[in-house]
Amino acid sequence: MRFLIISHVKHALNDGQIYGYGPYVKEMNLWLKYVDEARIVAPMSIETPDPIDLAYLHEKIRCDKVPAFNLIGTGSKIITLVLLPYIFIRIVWAMMWADHIHLRCPGNMGLLGAVAQVFFPWKRKTVKYAGNWDPNSPQPLTYRIQKWIISNPILSRKMQVLVYGKWPEQSKNIVEFFTASYYENEKEDTVPRSLDKEIRLIFVGALSSGKRPMIAVQALHELIKKGLKARLDFMGEGAERKAIQSYIDKNRLSEFVTLHGNQNAGFVKDKFKSAHFLILMSKSEGWPKVVAEAMFWGSVPITSNVSCVNYMIGEGSRGSLVEADALCVADAIEYYKENAFVYEKASLEAMQWSREFTLDSFEGAIKDLLNER
Repeated sequence: MRFLIISHVKHALNDGQIYGYGPYVKEMNLWLKYVDEARIVAPMSIETPDPIDLAYLHEKIRCDKVPAFNLIGTGSKIITLVLLPYIFIRIVWAMMWADHIHLRCPGNMGLLGAVAQVFFPWKRKTVKYAGNWDPNSPQPLTYRIQKWIISNPILSRKMQVLVYGKWPEQSKNIVEFFTASYYENEKEDTVPRSLDKEIRLIFVGALSSGKRPMIAVQALHELIKKGLKARLDFMGEGAERKAIQSYIDKNRLSEFVTLHGNQNAGFVKDKFKSAHFLILMSKSEGWPKVVAEAMFWGSVPITSNVSCVNYMIGEGSRGSLVEADALCVADAIEYYKENAFVYEKASLEAMQWSREFTLDSFEGAIKDLLNER
């Protein structure tokens, strides 16, 4: 099988290997186990791979480099209009080569791929929609267009669209799916951690405005003002780092907060094992892996109500949904501290639920998708 990936993820070449964002590549390597040849159409970077990046594992794989583009600002829009015909032709040419077309959505490349695949109704296709599929959520126009095309069985023939969560009144090609980070043999006995001493918080993700990382450090500050002993570990990089560091310095929180930057999966896993709470106040998510990863190790998520997160935390039985406000986050944590049995129950239920979604079962589901006729 000749397998084509259309992705907006930036890739990089290093020592003859193709690298990309670690969690994404880790998943794609499972797909690649069951294909003979693979081809990627995506932007390429000349930068050295980041510690969070991983290499694709396949003997017959190539990457067709296309320019990155966006529609932010007048200048970018003009450049994009010039680039689009070239990129679209590269995508169509690669689709002619492929036996199976795999789109990564939502994203600019996903949108072009969604349009291009219309001209190949006889080819088998899958779409991994990693964003929020909630039909009532506010989303950019380009995302809504992608969703409309790929969920239309007339325009998107022989296509299965993998989405997070179960939503009403969906077309027949929409498949409720999940994702995973750990294998069955990685499970370890874990007991709920006591909140009697230091409360350990963790934030994992891009330090971007959409993830609202500032709320995490503000929540820590609120806990300290309440007289509680707590500390916070940040995993990730982004434009908000400078503002977070400024807040830390201004409020003399340096001994309570560590900005680790991007780290490999093993380092993050060790932090999950010791953390009491994950803080995630995102404006939008699909299936946030960090929530499932934290729960896998008994860390209780405190999160905003986006996409299928309410389902993931059992409508509050294995975590807390709160307003995107530092005081609300701090109050939720204080409640758990004052009610240790509630915390222990949430931690155990979180771990039990998350451990149902392993990479073993995920790989089996992928294999079934690729073998379907």
